[in-house]
Amino acid sequence: MGALGLDDARKEFEPENVYVNTASIGLPPRRALDALAGAIDTWRTGRAEAAAYDAVVTRARERFAELVGATPARVAIGNQVSTFGALIATALPAGAVVLGAEEDFTSVLFPFMAHADRGVSVKTVPLAGLLDAIRPGVDLVAVSAVQSADGRLVPGGLDALAGAAARHGCMTYIDATQAIGWLPFRADAFDFVSCAAYKWLMSPRGTAFGVVKPERLGMLRPLYAGWYAGDNPWTSIYGPPLRLAADARRLDISPAWLSWVGTVPALDLLAEVGIETIHRHDVGLANALRARLGMPRGDSAILSVSVGDGLSGLAAANIKAAVRAGGVRLSFHLHNTEADVEAVARALGH
Repeated sequence: MGALGLDDARKEFEPENVYVNTASIGLPPRRALDALAGAIDTWRTGRAEAAAYDAVVTRARERFAELVGATPARVAIGNQVSTFGALIATALPAGAVVLGAEEDFTSVLFPFMAHADRGVSVKTVPLAGLLDAIRPGVDLVAVSAVQSADGRLVPGGLDALAGAAARHGCMTYIDATQAIGWLPFRADAFDFVSCAAYKWLMSPRGTAFGVVKPERLGMLRPLYAGWYAGDNPWTSIYGPPLRLAADARRLDISPAWLSWVGTVPALDLLAEVGIETIHRHDVGLANALRARLGMPRGDSAILSVSVGDGLSGLAAANIKAAVRAGGVRLSFHLHNTEADVEAVARALGH
């Protein structure tokens, strides 16, 4: 871990603009593109073997588990976080109470709201008041580790959230899509964690992970069970009886092979640089921009600024960002440099 320096890591990227939009779509490193090109050529020439992709999925599961301090047996693979949220929502008893942040990404909230016909209620409060709202009677708190719109972290920190939930016998579900890859994160503090890989994990869209505490696995019905969720997928492809994996693989969704081919090299790169190093780099650049804009220091690689004409000034300077919740969202990752901060500040008139 941490064997590759930032300068060498940046050589993996080739943006044609100032790209401060990882919170929307992560840039792929060259090694991921090379792996994809090789896999496509193998497919094109009729040399592809379905079983050969198993090693790729296994490697991705192992690499992700290492990043979040889990074991591979606790990690399920899928395609998007909302499918994992749906598993949790379906497992809740009728009448369950879910607590969330009113500003949160709807893929965190909608899976639970969709169960209103069973009496599942979703109570939302401002993110700033989330920890204070955890109390007896709340069955599950569901929240993003980092808010998509503006990069805010859970006030008080994720450890404080886990502690408050434990004191009141409340389960926890964390969508860590906007966190894992730049923010040090340990999954073992929470009952359920999900993460889509196409942002900060710099992977093709179509790969995602779920992490489950072993004591919670039994409450999740494997709604998407197919051959790949079998104890041995290659002996689980025809006929009964039901023979699912005993660990979190029972929740697996059959993988989109090429997407996983691109995910493994990206995860390898993150591990080689080290999340602590990436965290210092990403937050350092975001704080350098905050300073240029007269904003207070923050603890996130994402910031939101209000500018009158939205993205037009940035676009004119060949800067790629995004508009979210009425502000221009800027996000810094491994490929960014101080020169990018300077370019953004100038484009914003600072």
